[in-house]
Amino acid sequence: MENRIIKEIKTGYYLIPLDEPLVDAEHGSQANFEIITATIILEDGSEGTGYTYTGGYGGQAILGMIEQDLIPALIGKDATAVENLNEDITVRVNYVGRGGISSFAVAAIDIALWDLRCKAAKLPLWKFLGGKSNEVECYYGGIDLGYSQEKLLDNIKKQMAKGHNAFKIKLGKKELQEDIDRTAAVRKLIGPSMKLMVDANASWDVQTAVRASAEFKKLNILWLEEPIEARDYEGYAELNRRCEVPIAMGENLHSLLQHRYAMQLGRIDFPEPDASNLGGITGWLRVANLAKAFNLPVCTHGMQELHVSLLAAIPHAGFMEIHCFPIDRYTKRLVEVKNGIATAPDTIGIGVEFDWEKLAPYNAKK
Repeated sequence: MENRIIKEIKTGYYLIPLDEPLVDAEHGSQANFEIITATIILEDGSEGTGYTYTGGYGGQAILGMIEQDLIPALIGKDATAVENLNEDITVRVNYVGRGGISSFAVAAIDIALWDLRCKAAKLPLWKFLGGKSNEVECYYGGIDLGYSQEKLLDNIKKQMAKGHNAFKIKLGKKELQEDIDRTAAVRKLIGPSMKLMVDANASWDVQTAVRASAEFKKLNILWLEEPIEARDYEGYAELNRRCEVPIAMGENLHSLLQHRYAMQLGRIDFPEPDASNLGGITGWLRVANLAKAFNLPVCTHGMQELHVSLLAAIPHAGFMEIHCFPIDRYTKRLVEVKNGIATAPDTIGIGVEFDWEKLAPYNAKK
């Protein structure tokens, strides 16, 4: 029997500039994103790499927690016990980081363990998890609040030329009417049949969201995303009662319990777990199973190069977001879209192989 004991864990930290600063209502202008990697090496020489990402802040803290708090607890442990290791290291740092930076740090380790698990089985992630088809329906999610209406429409046209037929735009202008006008302009551009979503990035209150939803219903909006603060579960319950369009959220929830509150108390329509901030693949799968119990489709936020395999693995997949943080540009496989469909890779492992030469110029590890 092979020796699956963890011998060493190597880390990486990369600060990567975006092609242009991107703006949303919650985070303001974002000029960079961060990738934090963890490569686990076993005593038998096997390697698995995991990662997480941020919108440009907090990466050094995540790296520090991995190196100072998680790695010492993992050396010498059996790498096949993925779920138990996830629980062990989560509990280890819960007191100082419950649902915060710790969820990102655990994610990088957990994803590396899943990479090892799939490689040992000689299967790609989506097949290891029992997926029937490698095709995933997706949409383009632009971080475009700072765009003029003309630039917004030009960007949508470019994405249509790349194979997209579903789109999400950002809301949160000073005047609600401007948000509605921009949404109406996009709807006119793409026509009545393509799917269109909108995302307010927690910039509204309940009353504003309810008023806006009446207009969005006329524009055949598939969902209104995160109109209010993510952990205002009572507020989401009120939105469920009063809004005229479905509600999506989940990118800012970092634990299974928070997602349960969103589904059970908030009564959201489209949960959006993100493996990068939810304790990795283990956490993502737990939320996906929870959504199945609530009879809800699972959608995703960001990290399309990994989420394509996770959504391909489950029978209740919703939409995958093609995010503006181009992590896949620094891997060996771009996520390509054809007629609104992305294909999960057949690469053995998690399907995300970093191109370390491409990443090297952005190495910011001290």
